[in-house]
This record gives sequence, C-alpha cells and structure tokens, in this order.
Amino acid sequence: MKAIVIGSGVSGLTAAALLARDGHQVTVCEQFGQIGGVTATLWEEGFGWDLGPLMLEGIGPGEPAGEVLAEVGAAQRVRLERGERGICFPDFRILPPAEYGGPYWRREWLKRQFPAEQEGLDRYYRFYDQMMGLAALSHQAERADGLRAFLLKARLWLAFLQVMRMKNWNAAQVMDHFFRDPKLKAIYTVILADFVVPPSIFPGLLIPLVNPETAFDKRIPTRLSPSVTGKRPAFHYVLGGCGKLVEALAEVVRQHGGEIRTGTRVQKITIADGRVTGVRLEDGRDEPAELVVASGGAHEAFFGLVGREYLPADFSARVADVPFMESVLMVHLGIDFDPTPYQPIPLCYYYNTYDVEGGIERCRRGEYHEGKDGFLIYIPSLHSPDMAPPGHHAVTVYTIAPNHLSEGTWTQRRDEMADKLLAEAGKVIPGLGERAQVRVILTPQDFRVRTLQEHHSFGGVAPVLGRSGAPHRTPIRGLWFVGSQSESNAGVANSIVGAWRAVRMIRKGM
Repeated sequence: MKAIVIGSGVSGLTAAALLARDGHQVTVCEQFGQIGGVTATLWEEGFGWDLGPLMLEGIGPGEPAGEVLAEVGAAQRVRLERGERGICFPDFRILPPAEYGGPYWRREWLKRQFPAEQEGLDRYYRFYDQMMGLAALSHQAERADGLRAFLLKARLWLAFLQVMRMKNWNAAQVMDHFFRDPKLKAIYTVILADFVVPPSIFPGLLIPLVNPETAFDKRIPTRLSPSVTGKRPAFHYVLGGCGKLVEALAEVVRQHGGEIRTGTRVQKITIADGRVTGVRLEDGRDEPAELVVASGGAHEAFFGLVGREYLPADFSARVADVPFMESVLMVHLGIDFDPTPYQPIPLCYYYNTYDVEGGIERCRRGEYHEGKDGFLIYIPSLHSPDMAPPGHHAVTVYTIAPNHLSEGTWTQRRDEMADKLLAEAGKVIPGLGERAQVRVILTPQDFRVRTLQEHHSFGGVAPVLGRSGAPHRTPIRGLWFVGSQSESNAGVANSIVGAWRAVRMIRKGM
C-alpha cells in the first residue's frame, strides 16, 4: 500500500520504518525543518544538546522499546550507555555512593535519615517489587503468542490480585499508606513534577514505576535474582545525543525505499465514504494514500486535520478529554570549565520545595516559578565528549513551565526568564550563566512552533487517574494515530512501542 506518516518524531519514524520493512511505499511528511520532533539534538558552535528526552528508559537490549528497535533494524546503529540520576533537596542529597551498596541501598540510606519510617519503607519496597514484577510480566505477555501468552496473562492476573485494592488510589493515598513524614513522601512524588500532575490525581500504582531504583545507580543489575520475574527497567544515554536514535530510524526508512520530506506541512487528511484517501498539503497538492498514520498532537490531528464532522461524538469526547502535560523552559549553554566539582554525574534534579502538590498546581494555573521550585541540570558532554569542543562542556538547564505566562508572553520575557533560571542554577554550579560562551533559549512558544501544537505538552499524555490518550485505531478506515498523546502514553519508549502496536494492528487488519 501507499502509506503517509504525518510527523517525524520517534513514533512516526518507528511506524514508517516498520511499514517500509513490510514492503509498503512510505512517505513521511514533517512540517518542521528538522526531523525528530523533540527527540532531536540541537547543535551550535560545536556544542550539542538534546531537546528533552535526556536519560531514556526501556530502549536497551531486551527492553520494550529496545526490542522494537532491534526488530526494525535500528538498534545496532545506536550506541547506548547506562545512566543514573541524582536528586537534591534543600537539606539532603541522594547521589550514587562511591562504594556500591547493593540494589536497595537507597532504602537503607532512607532508614537512617527517617528512623521512624523503617517499617513503612520495608512495606513500600515489598510493594515496589510487586509492581516491578507486574511490569515485567506485562511486557513478556504482550510479546508472547499461543499457550505461553495465556499462561503469562494468568500469572499477570494472579500477581495483580496482590495490589488490586490500590488500583484506584492516587499517589497521595499510596504515600499516606506507607509513610507519615512529608519529606519522605516528597522523595517519591517530586518526579511527578516532570509530568506536571499533582499526587492527588496521579495513579498511585505507578509510583514505583516512575521511581525505579535502577534510575539512581547504574550498577544495580536489571535482573536481581532467579526468583524475581523478568528484567527491571534500565536507563540509558544515547551516545552522541538522542538525534542519533532519530537518524538510525530515518536510515531504516530510507534503506527500504521510504521518503522523508521536511518543511512539508499537511493541511488536511482527506476522507471519502468513511475511509482515508490521503492528505492535502499546505501548498494545495493532494497526496493519495490507502493508509495514513498521524502522530503529534491529538487535538491537532483529529479536530484540525480530520475534522469533528467525520468523528462519532463518543470518539470526539475521548480525544477532547486527553489530559496534557505543560511545557518547559530550557536553556542550553556551552561552557569553558569543568562542572564536575559541583555536579559529578551527567544528570541531577534540584528540588527547592517539598510542597509537590502546590508547586504543580500553580504551574497548571499558569504561574511560573522562575526556577525557584526546582530545575534539573544535564551535562551530556560527560558521557559524550564529542558534544562539546575539547576542554568545554555542553550543559542544559530546564524546568517545567506553563504554556502561557500569567503576565506577559514568552516572546517578550524569554531573556528575563532565562536569566532568572540560570541565577538559580548558578547556586549549584557557580558562574554557569556568566561564563557561558554559547546560550540557546527554548521557551514553550518555541516548542509550540516545533511541534505544531496549540498547547505544547512536553512529554505527551499526562498520567491522570481514569483518563488516557487518543486510541491508535480510529473510526476512519485506514487512519491510525501514534505518539506520546496516544493510548500508549507519554515518553520515548512508550511512543516507540505504541507505534509497533499500531503497525501490528494494521497488519492483522490487512
């Protein structure tokens, strides 16, 4: 078939690569001048910075997205390195210790910091192991066929029974169940700021999955013991930048006869008799196709490119209900000094408040904290020296930010807000802003242009209890939807796996 893929982020490129390998005639239409969406690498004056994915989960060998990359023929084109992150609060820091303390060293460290919470920590980590086992079983079951799939699903159901009573709990309820100290609760819920979802509406069962111990120490093995089901998640950096992953997928598309067009904006998905017929480009040309795979913004795809008149009311309502994250303010720097005396590892989160609920709610209301609530610092040149000139380092400082400021616009206040964010980061790495030789600012407005989204949702679908992303299968025959705003949920790994799921459904429907 002739297939058109709208968008060249990792989901669009994964779908395009799978379809091209299946023998279809594939064209990828990308409205921006560079492929990759937000999974791209920006270069200027010899410095390279990722636009956001940073440390990726699930893309290694034997992991969900890693298996898709291997299947499509892209895995061998990408070099990976295990990563880890630190977290710092006003009165303590949790960084990988010089001497490895085993897979549960954080639990023991926390027991010393919060002696009254020892019993709760033991209970939490039993719950943690249960959820890790469930995630591993789920992955195995999805990949299995026949009797093996049936047996794995039976095991999955039995394992889920152990935590079923918590299925409708939010993150705040789960934390209250295990802990009393608000600071200890914050250690496990501050990561929700990445999603801009407060603990009161975040699915509680996901708390262990967004706080895997392997994220905090790359020495922790992914398979702990024969009695533990499956592999634990691992986190990796893409050596040379996430753009290498994008390039690897694009190479597969082209190798199998596919075409990728940048600067090509789709104005409309054309439909006749309930079936997709192709797309109309911004220049007025019609491109016929029997299959269209749209990625990117759910509202933009269905309400803009398709039109509500082609969609059943219940489907439109579901798309309208997709919960979105907020955006980010990102400042990329090229510096001429060694930052490791202040931050010894490439990625560290700095939190200046324990009021997770309040801080996130304020951002959702459009109030920008100017870096005072927290930020992260990422130094990609520590794992990929070629991302900076010799003797220099590439540094990214970023934090969540509302799409629209309550006072003024991002265009008007970009330099002011970047200066304020760097002033906070300068308390961690002195001279960071003043000694920068190169500075590149990306505001929510810049990301809206890059992604062609009215509301830029940095990670995609916000994980909110009872709500989900837009379905892969649509009411229009021949039209499919993939990406971080789809039912496969947010993030790079989920976008890759979601594209694989959609193509698997396409294959079954042929």
